[in-house]
Amino acid sequence: MTASSAQPQGMSSEHRRVIVASSLGTIFEWYDFFIYGAMAVILSQHFFQGVNETTSFIFALLGFAAGFAVRPLGALVFGRLGDIAGRKYTFLITILLMGGATALLGMLPTYASVGVWAPIMLVTLRLLQGLALGGEYGGAATYVAEHAPEGQRGYYTSWIQLSGSLGLVLALGVVLGCRLALGEEFDVWGWRLPFLLSLVLLGISVYIRVKLDESPVFLSMQSEGTISKQPIGDAFGRWKNLKVVLLALFGLMAGQTVVAYVSMVYVMYFMMQSLQMDPTHANFLAVGALAVTSPLYVVAGRLSDRIGRKPLFISGCFLAVLTMFPIFHGITYFANPAIAAAQQSHPVVLVANPDECSFQFDPLGKVHFTSSCDVAKTALAHASISYTNKAAPAGSIAQLHIGENIVQSFDGSALSSDKFERRAAEFRTGLETVLDASGYPREIDPAQANYWAVFGLLCLLATYTVITYTPVAAWLVELFPPSIRYTSMSLPYHIGTGWFGGFLPPIAFAIVAYTGNIYSGLWYPVIVASISVVVGTLFLRETRGIAAED
Repeated sequence: MTASSAQPQGMSSEHRRVIVASSLGTIFEWYDFFIYGAMAVILSQHFFQGVNETTSFIFALLGFAAGFAVRPLGALVFGRLGDIAGRKYTFLITILLMGGATALLGMLPTYASVGVWAPIMLVTLRLLQGLALGGEYGGAATYVAEHAPEGQRGYYTSWIQLSGSLGLVLALGVVLGCRLALGEEFDVWGWRLPFLLSLVLLGISVYIRVKLDESPVFLSMQSEGTISKQPIGDAFGRWKNLKVVLLALFGLMAGQTVVAYVSMVYVMYFMMQSLQMDPTHANFLAVGALAVTSPLYVVAGRLSDRIGRKPLFISGCFLAVLTMFPIFHGITYFANPAIAAAQQSHPVVLVANPDECSFQFDPLGKVHFTSSCDVAKTALAHASISYTNKAAPAGSIAQLHIGENIVQSFDGSALSSDKFERRAAEFRTGLETVLDASGYPREIDPAQANYWAVFGLLCLLATYTVITYTPVAAWLVELFPPSIRYTSMSLPYHIGTGWFGGFLPPIAFAIVAYTGNIYSGLWYPVIVASISVVVGTLFLRETRGIAAED
């Protein structure tokens, strides 16, 4: 009997134990991974000093992305191990590695104590986290899917999909609780506590997972002698399977990941960095939206068992592409109506010679951005002001047109370091005076903000994540044969989440820093998700109804 013809069954106690154990461990691993993202602004101050503010923040985001960069390697290492030695023992190893690396992050010395060794150690531990997470998801999803009754694989694996959202909720909740309890001390030393808590979560996860039995599909392969001896070669050395891997990457994972990381990570940075929202308010709103939409994962899982994986995914991705820009404009309008009004009444235009405008990313902190265009861009970035660019003739000094007001920049290339700093400070002060007069707020006024409307828009973004992410586990498991399933599904998943998603925040904010438009970073996820809609619609097959053993 195929999955499509099977009737839903009640969940046995064994199946509940499998789901709880797999999901809890995955929740804790996502918690470990997300607490870094929740504190990127603070960590940039402690570990990436000695460079300008824009570079420091982008560096912190790259530290977040570093953990994603090595996830495909983790997928290969642990995917191979999972296909040869078994699902259970592989994700025991991954959680030990993840929990240990996270706890050590809370013990690291800062840049002020050990200089450049601080960011080096930070990035090293992020790489270990990414390596571990590269093997975690494939193991958990495969393990649960191979226990699921036919016809309920989407429902059973929806609990694994829910774990990512709950991990982020747990991470933001712990960060928020520590911030409220410690006040200003959180920024000084309290940021270490969420990392150290990982030791407790690690103990719980290991205890639960040790009690699990191996997957019945893997045990069957063991008894029949059908376990692959070279899963990497079988998975990627044969075009028939490699083609499916590539289609799963570009038609499924790339689009799903950018949609998810816009709603779970990037939107928080946008509210705090671009809209000047207090981190506590931003965390409250994000946690609330994720918590409210979390039950929808189970609903979407059952729906994918009824209508299929493909229709659910394509519809969510398509809606995200159509509405992402309007949603972010709406968040600006409701969160900071004063800045939205100022952008309409007094738009900022940078009139400068394009040849003297630099891409202000300075990894070594050695470059001095002293041209009149760079001086103006640095001041605008410091004030978190959105602007457009207009070309000026060569040799002209950059100007900022703010409504009818004009603020003249200056060329600091011939000035000494001290004189340049004084002139730059005077320029920023003059600019802030004009911005104040033009209605640009320096921070959000809670009395004017419509947080309920912002919350509704965040819930809409989170719903897109639910719709696109829920079918992923069952779909990936069903696309590949069991002997190379762990390896085959893990690589496209982690290239998608690790590269397309993990680098989304630094890429998007680098685009914003270059263009001056706070919304321009959204072009990256919109283009990637559009590609997935086209590739997924035309080339990916529907798998609902395929047995786990096939």
